[in-house]
Amino acid sequence: MKLTDNFSKSEFNCKCGCEMPDDVLKNIKTLAMQLQTLRERSNEPISINSAYRCKSHNHSIGGVKNSQHVLGKAADIVIDNFTPNQTADIIENMLRNEFLPSFNIGGLGRYNTFTHVDIRGYMARWDNRK
Repeated sequence: MKLTDNFSKSEFNCKCGCEMPDDVLKNIKTLAMQLQTLRERSNEPISINSAYRCKSHNHSIGGVKNSQHVLGKAADIVIDNFTPNQTADIIENMLRNEFLPSFNIGGLGRYNTFTHVDIRGYMARWDNRK
């Protein structure tokens, strides 16, 4: 199922292969639209390392109990030709841009090998780089 010009549902599926609930799919569609805006702004492909996680899979990989991934509101991404830190900087700049009122990334986490983005509805920032 195609969600946007550049993203399909399969990219957001849980890695365990379980079925995605309808309420999660609704959140994934919103998240995909946010990532599409980022894709258009960066003009580079975005790889999704992890998006929706069922509770069982989230637990098995050591995810936090209240993870936005379980709700289908989060993705761990890599943008071609950008470091994870540069990706986070691009997102912060986009959020400050008043011409992008529909760009609503709430959570933004910096990691060594990826950038976490989510649509939690409020601002949260963290830096887990080593």
